[in-house]
Amino acid sequence: MRHPAIALAAFLLLAAPAAAQSLEELPFDKQLTLAKVGDVDAQYQVGLAYETGKSVAMDEAEAARWFRQAALQGNVEAQYHLARLVSRGTKGLKQDYPTALKLYQDAAAKGFAPAMDALGQAYQQGRGTEVDLTKAAEWYQKAADQKLADAQNNLGMLYLEGKGVARDLNKAFMLFQAAAEQRDPWGLNNLGGMYEMGWGATMDKTKALDLYQQALAAGNDKAQANIERLQGKSAAAE
Repeated sequence: MRHPAIALAAFLLLAAPAAAQSLEELPFDKQLTLAKVGDVDAQYQVGLAYETGKSVAMDEAEAARWFRQAALQGNVEAQYHLARLVSRGTKGLKQDYPTALKLYQDAAAKGFAPAMDALGQAYQQGRGTEVDLTKAAEWYQKAADQKLADAQNNLGMLYLEGKGVARDLNKAFMLFQAAAEQRDPWGLNNLGGMYEMGWGATMDKTKALDLYQQALAAGNDKAQANIERLQGKSAAAE
């Protein structure tokens, strides 16, 4: 007598709706359809697809077009990606530092940490504006306060070199350490350098070597030269 109930339960399970796909999981053609009717998130995803060459042939000019449409609807991530493309320039898209700067400024004012970091780089490198290391440090700090590893590394380098801020090895060490704690490849490498040199910490070349190896494993190929140098020194000492 329990069979009908079991059958009913099985039917209910079979009839249960499938989990809805997220926008990121939709096929590109469906994302494009949504983008064309004005869906801002779909416009951003289509821009990403064209920028990265995922599911469609890479076309940075087309990516910029979709990022621009999403940015006009207030998507700050699209605005940031558009700024990066405009800053770099590509086939069919003129390099334009001043326009990129304005886009970064607007996105940074909205509190988007990657744009704050990019704005710091613009001021540090003089792209679209005069070089201003003090402003660079200020924007790096704002992004670092949001725990953005890139900004922590960039600000750490300014403290290490005394550019735009008073030289402070302890602050540089703490910033690199904060980035390294996020397993950031450059944070690990930079922290290794601080231990190797004894800057902001007691010199510890064993720890430095371990951090360089972690940086390499995390994808920082530049750490290989540091590893070889330290291992060479160790072998020579023996």
